[in-house]
Amino acid sequence: MSKTITGFSKLSKSKKIDWIVNTYFTNTEAAKSVLKQYWNSNDKLQQLHDEFIENTITNYYLPLGVAPNFLINGKTYTIPMAIEESSVVAAASKAAKFWSERGGFKAEVISTTKIGQVHFMYSGDYTKLKQFFNTVKPQLIAKAKPITKNMDARGGGILDIELRNKTEDISGYYQLHATFETLDAMGANFINSCLEQFAKTFRAEALKYNDFTPTEKQLEIVMSILSNYVPECLVRAEVSCKIEELNEDKGISPQVFASKFIQAVKIAEVEPYRAVTHNKGIMNGIDAVVLATGNDFRAVEAGVHAYASRNGKYSSLTHAKIDEGVFTFWIEIPLALGTVGGLTNLHPLVKLALELLHHPSAKELMQIVAVAGLAQNFAALRSLTTTGIQQGHMKMHLMNILNQFEATDEEKLLLIDYFKTNLVTHSAVVEAIKKLRS
Repeated sequence: MSKTITGFSKLSKSKKIDWIVNTYFTNTEAAKSVLKQYWNSNDKLQQLHDEFIENTITNYYLPLGVAPNFLINGKTYTIPMAIEESSVVAAASKAAKFWSERGGFKAEVISTTKIGQVHFMYSGDYTKLKQFFNTVKPQLIAKAKPITKNMDARGGGILDIELRNKTEDISGYYQLHATFETLDAMGANFINSCLEQFAKTFRAEALKYNDFTPTEKQLEIVMSILSNYVPECLVRAEVSCKIEELNEDKGISPQVFASKFIQAVKIAEVEPYRAVTHNKGIMNGIDAVVLATGNDFRAVEAGVHAYASRNGKYSSLTHAKIDEGVFTFWIEIPLALGTVGGLTNLHPLVKLALELLHHPSAKELMQIVAVAGLAQNFAALRSLTTTGIQQGHMKMHLMNILNQFEATDEEKLLLIDYFKTNLVTHSAVVEAIKKLRS
């Protein structure tokens, strides 16, 4: 059977599934059964999920867990986390408990400016282009008023528009570089709508500008799009305590622990191979909360990693120091988040997650998410510099291995008890299962 199809999007959901299972699967009934077992029994809720994206055939579930005991700026939170990786929620919870007994996390939003750009080509005199921009800038803002009216009323809107000369990078390339404040909305649609209106006005006014030659009037709009790199939408989170309060039960002194911890951070600051894994661990915590609250984790990932490379070399997002006997560990990252619009108003679990977080503003959510990343990183470095990462991670991964081998409830109880005092590795679990069953 041909694996190409015309008009797939116009087929009903059941017809889409029929084509997929008949084209790609040997056991069509088994494939259908797997797809349908994840449908929601509530038809209205299932329709809502079907309409989130195109060509929906089923739902793809991720576990939604919670990490309690986060003390942030004097307020206690239980943080929702949507993630499939073992030990992430447990590690965040452990770090939260550790720091709740040492003053908790401090967090602050440094700035909330977001960016969008109109990219265009112009082959004439830059001086004339600059004069034209200065003339037309008020009109760019005025013509966008129907789009910005509601945002303006709430205290947000367009902050500024600049003309940027990028001809050193590409011949004839310029930008309208715009900054925005979108308050509690992530603001992607708002920003893109403003940018497209800027482009339309800019192009139309260029055709009427008397000082341009006929060739200069024909400036070419290439594209108008927001940027997910938001280095001016920054949040900082930190923890600190006296070194002697870093009392560990890992068989090392607080002083040795603090020293090894800081060395581990310094290595991630200078060694990109380590920094990537270091930052991936941070994003375990960040992405899980971003996803649980209906935000765009792909945009966050792209922006955060660009920020980690802002000085020309990929580096750690977290930093640590000892100053006058006080240990401080902190993170400063760009986060463009929203608590209104998009899935926040549609997905029932997103609504629940935001209610669990006391209905945070966008700024409060930025702080919570940054703290989740910092906590995750602390937990990882704490393990790496003491017992090693595998001891805790593999114990959490044990259940996944047992499920792979379809262990019965009785077998699970026996093997969980066995591995309380034995090292968990995949091969050790397989051997234990075989021995138990023989």
